[in-house]
This record gives sequence, structure tokens and C-alpha cells, in this order.
Amino acid sequence: MDILDKKDLEARADKVVEQLHAYLDAGKKVFTTSSFQSQSLPLLHMISRVDRDIPVYYTNTGFLFAQTIRFADQLAERLGLNVIALRPEVPKIKQLDREKRFLYASDPDHCCYLNKVQPLEPVLREHDIWVNGVRSDQSSVRAAMQVEEPAQHGCTRFHPMLGWDSRMVYFYRKNHDLPEHPMEAQGYLSIGCEPCTMKAFGEGNSRNARWFGMNKTECGLNTTLVSGGN
Repeated sequence: MDILDKKDLEARADKVVEQLHAYLDAGKKVFTTSSFQSQSLPLLHMISRVDRDIPVYYTNTGFLFAQTIRFADQLAERLGLNVIALRPEVPKIKQLDREKRFLYASDPDHCCYLNKVQPLEPVLREHDIWVNGVRSDQSSVRAAMQVEEPAQHGCTRFHPMLGWDSRMVYFYRKNHDLPEHPMEAQGYLSIGCEPCTMKAFGEGNSRNARWFGMNKTECGLNTTLVSGGN
């Protein structure tokens, strides 16, 4: 990537930083969520430039890879982030169907609701702006999103990374010497809960390795928790 491209990336990042400052200057209560993957790093880095007290939420579902939790702790220390771990209201041991199978195997949508959507709903009620790092190149659902749009519970979603792609994310990380998730080198390019994550395979979107064979592409944060979501 040449100097002009690097300048363009920094200009894009500066615009994100400016908008975050604008929200805070207007008295808005701002928070973000993160999956703490390598692709999460640019946005987390930008947030650290604005206000390190901005809450960075993630849900410790009980199914996350241990490497992800350690990586979140390392990033919190390195970037000075205010990382807050949420937990599901329904404990892992009770997330079973009538046949005593874990819900991720028999009803993955409800599993995601319990582990991702439900824990975040009180957070939305307490804040005005949800900074969300979705990108258009990740899925058709995300490609249809706007940079700013209403969420549930009176909150507004801000999608500053919507126009970025994986190449831009990679070079921004390199330019700022930001680390990668330790499992990426093993072939895991899209990492969520352990039962629903595989190594990347074939051509195309890295998210194809998530929820493989389940006819599912989103956990609900970007479908249920938008205005009009079900």
C-alpha cells in the first residue's frame, strides 16, 4: 500500500474520530461492542484515541474460545480500553432443549438470542449511540445498512466501518502495529462461539465458516437489534 493509500486510511479514521467527538460533545451516551477479532482492531484503536472511558461490551457466553477472552484482556491493557464483559441471564448449563441438547445444536437462533441479544438490551436502554463495526463486505444484511440508523430501545446505531474492506483493515493494523487474534494464523478468520466457528475454507467471505450448515449468517445483533427487527 503506497503513501497515498496510507493517507487515505488515516483520513478515514480521522473522520470517525471526529464523529465520535461530535456525539460526546453533544452529550450523547456512547458505547461500542466488539467480538475482539483481528478485524475489530481499527475501530477499537480509533475509540482509544477519543475517550478510553467509552464502554466496550462483549458477552462472555460461556462458549467463547479461551484465546478470544485472553485477547480481549490484552487489548484492554494495551489500548487502555474500558472493556466490560456481559453474561447471559440464562446460564450455559440451562441452555438445553427438551432432549437435553445444547440449543446451539437444535435452535441456534434462540441460542444467539439468549447469549448475544438479550444481554445487550439493557445496555441499549442506557445509551444513545451504539458504535458498531459492521462492514458492507461481510454479508448481504450488512451491505444493506446505512452509516447511521435507528436501533431498538431508542438508541442509534453508528456504523463507521461500513465502507471499509478487509484489505483496509489489514493495512490499518499494520500501519499502527496492532496485533492479530492468535487463532488467525491457524486459519480462523471469523471467530465467534466455539461450537459455531470453523476454519475458513474455499473462496469467498470468511464468515462462511460461521454456523456452517445451519442456514444462518447473523447472531441477531445486526438483525434483531435494529429498528423494526424481530
